[in-house]
Amino acid sequence: MGLTLANKITVARIVAVPVFVGLMLYATPARPEFHWAALVVYLLAEISDVADGYIARHYRQKTLAGSILDPLADKMLFISALLCLYRQGELFNWAVQLPLWLVVAFIARDVILVLGALLLQIHAGVVEIKPNIWGKLTACFQAVCVVVVFLQWPIALWLWWTALAVTVASGMIYIHEGIRSLNNGRHDNR
Repeated sequence: MGLTLANKITVARIVAVPVFVGLMLYATPARPEFHWAALVVYLLAEISDVADGYIARHYRQKTLAGSILDPLADKMLFISALLCLYRQGELFNWAVQLPLWLVVAFIARDVILVLGALLLQIHAGVVEIKPNIWGKLTACFQAVCVVVVFLQWPIALWLWWTALAVTVASGMIYIHEGIRSLNNGRHDNR
């Protein structure tokens, strides 16, 4: 079986990451068109995430490759956006700069969850991590934080604290589910 449409969209999102990073590296106050082009690439990639999920569910195109590539694409895009926006905020002294504590918190949650999934994989074999509403809320708030920094909206601080709270809550829920899975000898996170 070749790549499904959902998988092709996911692969396109992975390919969009270096395009996004390249645009961000060329963006300067003298060349703002690269900044805006990077925002367009980011938004299209976020929309493609929703599209590939919808297609996979509604057209029965869920695959093992998709279950691995989709979160990988999400994290590659998000972490690239965080690091690029943090760097640009520092370099160009933006009014709305992504704070380092938030960048560290967002990335730390993902690192902890990946390490937990590896631990489950080593201990229990195949691990299936089921997304929950808290994970989806986290992704949504984190994406909004990225867009707010791009647009330099002053409501950023309120959004950052909200996103941090949701990020911590979802991380704790996934950790709890992982520990429960390990204790029960199960292979999924229900």
